[in-house]
Amino acid sequence: MTSTSTAAQRARPHAGPAWMVLALVCACQFMVILDSSIVNVALPSIRGDLAFTSTGLAWVVNGYLLTFGGFMLLGGRAADLFGPRRMLVAGLLVFSVSSLAGGLATAPEVLVAARVAQGIGAAMMAPATLAVINTSFTEPNARAKAFGAWSASGGVGGLAGAVAGGAITTGLSWRWVFLINVPIGAVLIVMAMMSLAATRTGRRESLDLTGAVTGTAGLAALIYGVMQTADHGWSSGLVIGPVVAGLLLLVVFTVVEARIAAQPMVPLRLFRIRGVAVGSGLLLLFGAIAIAMWYFTSLFLQNVLGYSALQAGLGQTPAAVMFMAIARWAAALLPRTGVRPLLLAGSGCFVAGFGWLAQAHADSGYVTSVLGPTLLVAVGIGLTFPTLMAAATADVPEGDAGTIGGLAQTASQVGSSVGLAVLATAAGARAATKAGGSSPAALAAGYDLVFLMAAGIGVAIAVVSSLLPRHRHG
Repeated sequence: MTSTSTAAQRARPHAGPAWMVLALVCACQFMVILDSSIVNVALPSIRGDLAFTSTGLAWVVNGYLLTFGGFMLLGGRAADLFGPRRMLVAGLLVFSVSSLAGGLATAPEVLVAARVAQGIGAAMMAPATLAVINTSFTEPNARAKAFGAWSASGGVGGLAGAVAGGAITTGLSWRWVFLINVPIGAVLIVMAMMSLAATRTGRRESLDLTGAVTGTAGLAALIYGVMQTADHGWSSGLVIGPVVAGLLLLVVFTVVEARIAAQPMVPLRLFRIRGVAVGSGLLLLFGAIAIAMWYFTSLFLQNVLGYSALQAGLGQTPAAVMFMAIARWAAALLPRTGVRPLLLAGSGCFVAGFGWLAQAHADSGYVTSVLGPTLLVAVGIGLTFPTLMAAATADVPEGDAGTIGGLAQTASQVGSSVGLAVLATAAGARAATKAGGSSPAALAAGYDLVFLMAAGIGVAIAVVSSLLPRHRHG
């Protein structure tokens, strides 16, 4: 009787209706992406109220991104060992409590610590959502649609962060940027308890502590070093030291996983699955594409065309809506077309859209020089992101779904961090060669170079996608 119940539970790892499961994972993804951007608009108010220094203020953003990217592999493995529901509920609890602490903070140190804890909670939640999709939606069409909805919810979160941050800060207080997570988190915890079964892999494994320490520390050091390029050059010891330390720790992590760990945190056998290996590499490239689109077009609107932060967010709204619509449509096509046609079409949109954006200058109009090309790039993102996520997580044993989810999202996050640093350096160097290096015309020249580099990354995605398996993914 017990074995029959266990088998049934593994076959159907959700206790509630499928729509509730999908709503849950989409809402969690929305919260994770929202908190990557919603704080940006509130930073001036936070600095005034809590007397932050300029350097300290950056860590209100960086503290979250650092632990979010650094702990995702660990969060993914924990989801496999302890069950996605446990990790999702634990992550929501950490996220909500730290949001409360951030909203009530009266000192800079408290707010930064709360943001660090928020990032850890997000790193627990994000891989668990992908594990839930992979184990709950096993039919190809249903899984593809779930990936499309999950991807679109991230787009909604990114858009809402830019717009809602300004509205909440202006209409209420910067504290509500954090406090609003508390009631939402409570509702999602109840939903998780109602809709997800308390499944486990059935394997008696312990957490690979050596791998967890070296992998997490390596990723955190690498991301930290890359973040320092915003204030220091690539040749600075403050950049080189953490980056080299991070890379060395990741080498040690690889050796531990391959030769020492009896139960590795990231089993290297998973990279024998071509979709996992190639898909992860493509997600690194895609992370840089996403940064070029959302971050640098926002800077172009503000620093070149003179938009406010809120106006820039509204200016990106059409592209965000286009992304969400195309992501849902691409997910429906994926089981029929397979990954390659969608990725090639998406890459074509990247090349054309970013090539068009690279023609913009200080006297450009919004409709012809920004709206048109960003809509085209958004079509590419909508075709590419859910397709890559499906490709990178397909054909994986159910017991490794959380690990692969963590790996996929870590690849995208690291790609974004490294891409931001490289592209920002290139933009700054190009602007500095122009007369009046901080003038709108000079800044436009720097951003145009970024858009040309992003078009080149689009070509690289097209080339690498040819290495993916030919069979269809769902």
